[in-house]
Amino acid sequence: MAYPLVFFNDEASSFSTTPYWGVAKYIFISLVWVAACTAIKLFQRWLIDSQRISELEHLTKSAELEQLKNQINPHFLFNMLNNVNVLTQKDPEKASQVLEKLSDFLRYQLYDSARPKVLLTSEIRFIHDLLNMEKIRRDNFQFILSREGQLSGIQVAPLLFITFVENAVKHSQDADNRSWIQIYFSIQENALSFKCVNSKPPWTAPSPGSGGLGLTNVKRRLSLLYPDKHILKTEDSAQTYSLSLTIKL
Repeated sequence: MAYPLVFFNDEASSFSTTPYWGVAKYIFISLVWVAACTAIKLFQRWLIDSQRISELEHLTKSAELEQLKNQINPHFLFNMLNNVNVLTQKDPEKASQVLEKLSDFLRYQLYDSARPKVLLTSEIRFIHDLLNMEKIRRDNFQFILSREGQLSGIQVAPLLFITFVENAVKHSQDADNRSWIQIYFSIQENALSFKCVNSKPPWTAPSPGSGGLGLTNVKRRLSLLYPDKHILKTEDSAQTYSLSLTIKL
């Protein structure tokens, strides 16, 4: 018995499915295009928002740093004027010398320290003048200011160390015995090391690290200027107080 031959038309079958495949492909491409456009728009928006947040953080940080620095300057000036007031009654000639030095301090604070960063050598010279002025005021006071390494060209935030030195001057005062301050600056392996050691009078006094606006401000400035790049340590004994600061450059 012969069976009739049946022929399948492949073209007809292919033709019947082609419209559905074309629609599906069009929808898929459209979805990919919409997703890509949305991703680009979101990325652009994220960049804009990130830039705005960064600018706001920078402005906030700058404003806070400026406020902290402005608090340090009057604090320092107030102490110096008190010293001059005492000297005018005891020794007018020394008071005149201190006022001359004080004019240099004001010039530095008004002009040089107004910049975001200053030369480390300028800061050291500023500290040296302060200690010289203290030596004029106190006959039994001695100091050592040591430098090690290549300090030329290194820049730091202005008035960063003066608060520590001023604090050492304040707490080393002793009317009956010899008092001293030793300060060390060194540059080693891209790190700036600062150490300040001062003598303490034999009678019990509040610790230099126990508080004060100046120390609180400078610690806050360090956290803003050198986040995760500085180490601040203090050591307090019966005869001496030591403070060391290391900053990664």
